[in-house]
Amino acid sequence: MELSELIKELDIIHISGEEAGVVSDICYDSRRSQEDSLFVAISGLKFDGHDYISDAIKRGARYIIHEKDVSINPGISFIKVADSRRTLGKLGKKFFRNPTSELCLIGVTGTNGKTTVTYLLESILESAGFRVGVIGTINYRFGGNTFESSITTPESLDLQRIFRNMVNAGITHVIVEVSSHALDLGRVDDCEYDLGIFTNLSQDHLDYHLTLDNYFLAKRRFFSDILKEGKKMIINVDDPWGRQLFEKVGSAGLTFGIEHRTHVFSDEYTLSLNGINATLKIPQGSIAITSPMIGKFNLYNILASTAAAAVLMIPEKYIKAGIKRLEKVPGRLEKVSGSDEPAVFVDYAHTEDALKSVLENLSEFKTKKIITVFGCGGDRDRGKRPLMGRAAAEFSDLAIITSDNPRTENPLAIIDEIERGVRSGTIRKYRPVDYHSGFDEKGYIVISDRTEAIHLAIRIAEQDDIVLIAGKGHEDYQILGETKIWFDDTVIARKALEQRRSGRAG
Repeated sequence: MELSELIKELDIIHISGEEAGVVSDICYDSRRSQEDSLFVAISGLKFDGHDYISDAIKRGARYIIHEKDVSINPGISFIKVADSRRTLGKLGKKFFRNPTSELCLIGVTGTNGKTTVTYLLESILESAGFRVGVIGTINYRFGGNTFESSITTPESLDLQRIFRNMVNAGITHVIVEVSSHALDLGRVDDCEYDLGIFTNLSQDHLDYHLTLDNYFLAKRRFFSDILKEGKKMIINVDDPWGRQLFEKVGSAGLTFGIEHRTHVFSDEYTLSLNGINATLKIPQGSIAITSPMIGKFNLYNILASTAAAAVLMIPEKYIKAGIKRLEKVPGRLEKVSGSDEPAVFVDYAHTEDALKSVLENLSEFKTKKIITVFGCGGDRDRGKRPLMGRAAAEFSDLAIITSDNPRTENPLAIIDEIERGVRSGTIRKYRPVDYHSGFDEKGYIVISDRTEAIHLAIRIAEQDDIVLIAGKGHEDYQILGETKIWFDDTVIARKALEQRRSGRAG
């Protein structure tokens, strides 16, 4: 694309060098620079792109967008703007020819449930015959292809590139998990969303947002600023933050819930370890659904997806079929055990609210005991650590506190902060050697090695017990220091179950 065409609508402070020339590509990582590319220097959270301008030029970049004063190279066009990050999104939209204008774009935001809602809505839309793309925490996928995802919502330029590839592949509908970071950093500002879904809000990411109010304001921005006037929003008004959101910006909203009579609701449902049976009430009528998914929180996810489908005028038979055909979501209360074993689940719950919700739901089905294995991530919101400890202690018969992704923090220091919430209760601390086989008294154990913790939980569980391995879900790694190593809760749990079976067989 011609440089003059690409930059003509930008808020430019100054240009040094030629305004003519053809831009071959755009990048914000100097390592991806190529001949005649345009490099956008962004002041990031960890790195400053302005420090890599010379590297980008060495690799072939001919055009530079910057917001700080920099040294000017002869033969290179330097374009100074007020905000490089905001400019990146505008450039991406222009360079890739505004791909979201050719898609039905659906955004899902909230603390918990985003991933499951995207999977459910994808299943419903595919049942109705649409070609669907998804961008989310686990991966992004379209046209039979799946790509690894490193963050929930990609950078603005990457989003526009993905959307253009989806359009070229014939995709009609795209569902995006929209994170609070993405909203705060403007990654989705140049996307034309047709529908927004709010699941819930509870404490998370306060290492970044500092306060819960700031976190909520980032989420609210999606509905007040990103969704254009006349576009629909789906809001959970059983959630207090959802009610506040609906009061502030929900004039075009469709509400859902269980506790309140909303636009989409269910007051007839049964929950079991075999799944969900429910009658869903929507503006068009009633739908009797069955789902292999487990728990009341998943009924909320089903209601959110059904409300979105209703707004999109999807016929009831496809809503019903789509819900029924989705057997599981990777790492979201994923059962990894057999029918004659303790019920072992792997779940992504990594906030107090998510952990409490999962354990409350599992408590409805327990006949004996619940054993919970969990930890907290390092270099993240420290305030939630004792809260998660308290939730695990309250709803578990045995809590095994272990490592999650400690990153650059000392794992034992993280565990100590979790213990503060556990110690505020009345349960006692035991040693791992106290639990060679089975246990009778409520308590907790500290085992920093996550593999050892998972093996102990499964070894001592009785057949009718429930084991929850929480915090990492679909992740297949642990982050120790700056290093990412392989680690998969589901694989470790299955190995522990195999050892349990072979031990009994012997």
